[in-house]
Amino acid sequence: MARAATSLPARQADLFAAAASTGTPPGPPGLIYQDEVLSPSLADATAARMADLPFEAFDFQGYKGFRRIVSYGWRYDFSAGRLSEADAMPAWLMSLRDLAAAFGGLEAPALAQALVTEYAPGAGIGWHRDRPQFDKVIGLSLLEPCVLRFRRRRADGFDRMSAPLRPGSAYLLDGPARTEWEHSIVPMERLRYSITFRSFRTSD
Repeated sequence: MARAATSLPARQADLFAAAASTGTPPGPPGLIYQDEVLSPSLADATAARMADLPFEAFDFQGYKGFRRIVSYGWRYDFSAGRLSEADAMPAWLMSLRDLAAAFGGLEAPALAQALVTEYAPGAGIGWHRDRPQFDKVIGLSLLEPCVLRFRRRRADGFDRMSAPLRPGSAYLLDGPARTEWEHSIVPMERLRYSITFRSFRTSD
């Protein structure tokens, strides 16, 4: 699946330019980012697999979201407020898990849950933190660039930051970026996919 040339809104273009000049995208403590964790050929081959996945509309307590998802390993049921087992990760996804784990400094089996998300034009994701049952979060981006927005509540409003995500890149949410900051993605103008791997929080 070849990628067409993409033009970014001016503010997003500024963020990507700033990240390129510093080598590190802006973001809260605990955010780690790396370009080309997936080679262009691997990213394109992975995106081509998406047409065969059994996507379903995201369901939040009966509300159907615009983005579509499929879970592997485990899935979170927002209506029941609990985790349940899902289909095992296919071999191609386990290979990507190996890359994600190496990027995040984790053992691959620790990333027990995978969520593949389709962001059609107009689809985004609102402000949230990942469920408390999960610990570290690693995301892979496919097809289109986007901006991952962060906010943290303070007495008089919010602290805000944004980090650009390029196709083929990976990011890790750990520490304050994972536990203190919410994140969101504005509605996409073009089709984008993401693959999110999560480890489980363990009792101390």
